Amino acid sequence: MILYQNELPFREEFQTIAGVDEAGRGPLAGPVVIAAVILDPAKKISGLNDSKKLSEQKREELFFQIQKNARTYALKIISPVEIDKLNILAATMLGMERAVNSLAIKPDLSMIDGNRIPEKLLGKAESFVKGDGRFASIAAASILAKVTRDRIMRDYHKKYPEYNFQKNKGYPTQEHLEALRNFGTTPIHRKSYKPVYELTLNLDE
Repeated sequence: MILYQNELPFREEFQTIAGVDEAGRGPLAGPVVIAAVILDPAKKISGLNDSKKLSEQKREELFFQIQKNARTYALKIISPVEIDKLNILAATMLGMERAVNSLAIKPDLSMIDGNRIPEKLLGKAESFVKGDGRFASIAAASILAKVTRDRIMRDYHKKYPEYNFQKNKGYPTQEHLEALRNFGTTPIHRKSYKPVYELTLNLDE
């Protein structure tokens, strides 16, 4: 429960805290998913951690527990089209704004994973590098975001099985890059990402 203990200094000042995190900034395909969650301090969830440090089974279990026990949460999906239009940083900041601003309960403080704070976020906010491994609220948001995005990519795998999205989740693995060379891009590929547009240019030559 160390991640809950780390939040205690903030809870002395702020009654309602939202954790905010994203999943999917690095992949070549698929959306970026942003989660904001307000945990109930009276209903502590055992096992919260940075989603990347948990097994898929454990993430799924915690996903259910977070949904069941959180005071409120919001998930926002930013499409590859929006990512290409805005760039991934701006798209992620927009998703964080949408997630926090749509929470049913307005937080007194938003604790954001990373080193940037969205400009149009309502209320007070602080950013924390590697916050998903330090604070329970951000860890919960990281789990909600990653499980949601992984499910989306598994669904895309059914439509585009040759890219094996169920395994690589859109990240630039050797297998994924080889599929891009052999089959080109899909509507869910991020055309502004260098490996995608470089391979597209090579195919057009």
